[in-house]
Amino acid sequence: MTRAWTYLVVAGALETVWAVGLKYAQGFTRPVASTVTLVAMGGSMYLLALAVRSLPVGTAYAVWTGIGAVGVAMIGLLFLGEPRNVWRILSIALIVAGIAGLKLSSKT
Repeated sequence: MTRAWTYLVVAGALETVWAVGLKYAQGFTRPVASTVTLVAMGGSMYLLALAVRSLPVGTAYAVWTGIGAVGVAMIGLLFLGEPRNVWRILSIALIVAGIAGLKLSSKT
């Protein structure tokens, strides 16, 4: 995996952190959760910016949001008591398939 893809995967993981962090920051009224959220946001954007130096922006953005969406959805299912049903799980699997397809079709 190239460095750009590594940046992108870590950026997507940080997107998951900040998206879940928004729930716990409660409108940025909780200092620790707010700080974690803002640091994760900054790190995620910075790494995404590094990734798009050598990856197509459309691919990078789609993969970044896909990783974040899958990550948040899985945290919701596993830890936050969100509903588990076949349609939600199938939909998450389709996002993963899309991410894999974009990676496989990339030249880098």
